[in-house]
Amino acid sequence: MPLRWIGEPDPADPRYQDLERRVNLALHGALYAALNSGLWFIQLLRHPWPRLGWFSLVWLLALLVHLVVVAQRRIRRCAPDGKPG
Repeated sequence: MPLRWIGEPDPADPRYQDLERRVNLALHGALYAALNSGLWFIQLLRHPWPRLGWFSLVWLLALLVHLVVVAQRRIRRCAPDGKPG
């Protein structure tokens, strides 16, 4: 299902906030993938960067924390019947 918003956006609406968090997570993941793969490619072409593995690992952990936060807020927002409400 594509991420989309129909109607007037209201920043106070919990559904809008949920969509905003998911879009931010997607941007974070895309930026991680693009920049990290570019850095590894440049490392292969030029001199090695010994700390690139640690940099990638720390950023990946930050991305995973971001994913957990988004998932927890989404689960906490769900009603007992499992439907967002």
